[in-house]
Amino acid sequence: MNIKTNLKAFFLRAITKKKRVSFDIKNSSKVLMMRYDRIGDMIITTPVFRELKNSYPHIEINVLASKTNSIVLKNNPYVDNVFISKHNNFLFDLGILYRLRRKQIDVCFEFDHSVIRHAIFRLKIINPKKVISVNKDGRYGVSGDDLKLYDIYTKKQKDAHFRDIWMATLEPFNIKKISSQYNIYINQSDEAIALEFLNNYKNKFLVGINLEGAVKGKKISFKELEKICHGMFEINNNLQIFIITLPNKRDEVQNKVEMMGLDYVTTSFLTSNILMASALIKNLDLIITPDTSIVHVASTFNKPVISIHEDNNESHKLFGPTSDLSRTIFSDKNNSIRGFSTNSVIEAYGELFHLLKIN
Repeated sequence: MNIKTNLKAFFLRAITKKKRVSFDIKNSSKVLMMRYDRIGDMIITTPVFRELKNSYPHIEINVLASKTNSIVLKNNPYVDNVFISKHNNFLFDLGILYRLRRKQIDVCFEFDHSVIRHAIFRLKIINPKKVISVNKDGRYGVSGDDLKLYDIYTKKQKDAHFRDIWMATLEPFNIKKISSQYNIYINQSDEAIALEFLNNYKNKFLVGINLEGAVKGKKISFKELEKICHGMFEINNNLQIFIITLPNKRDEVQNKVEMMGLDYVTTSFLTSNILMASALIKNLDLIITPDTSIVHVASTFNKPVISIHEDNNESHKLFGPTSDLSRTIFSDKNNSIRGFSTNSVIEAYGELFHLLKIN
């Protein structure tokens, strides 16, 4: 290693030093879950909140969330308090971090498998009695075991989904029966809007196609969309396809859909946030989407889903759909879904449609 890397390794070991505290975590009264990242990560983590609360109802569960993913926790009965992380730079969070420090958190859950400096700085300020995390990849030649700030690591099982990796953080609490089903709680008003919208399409096979996510390179083009729609209609002409898109893209998408001139394809009602999109998805028969949070929404309600991934099998193992019925289409590029096979999507749709018809 060069001098620069050696200095970084020295600094990393220094800032993660901690005096060990004798404390039985099963006697915890306050815990903090650090989950200030993406919507999909929050959805996958929801069973951790539920199973801990069900087994230890007296424990106060606090979540440090991002502004983007905090909406997933709306109406969640298993979470007591949500704190919003304002920025990836922890300096913007100092006020919130010191509020959490004053709470005297017993156990903090930090879910990242990498060594993240801003997470370490946050933990140093919050100063929980114990920190639980997943087994960490090394950095600057420093292994996870050298980071004394972390008291308990769970083993990262080979080929495991992040759902199971993050659920394993509950092992120190000795919880016997665990369900790993995700939770999203939809407002009655949002569900009523979705049901009223779908009431116009009774007795149709209802398919949602999500065009894109927030990450660049994960987008279904209109040319690909049109080909997929034609192919699906040839398999089953008693279907209705709803195009789901980001709120700021809806007008553009609606114009393009109208130009397609297919009466069995329409734009969804305006889904201004992930909960409104969830209300729609919950009441559909099948979902097609790039690898985005919509995959996990569909899995929450155990909806058949066709997900389109970049050529990265490791990412798919960690973040893939968990619905009972699913198919994954891989592109030939490792950083985008460009060039994926529309024919493969159509074939996957045919397989799932016939399976659903049989059942």
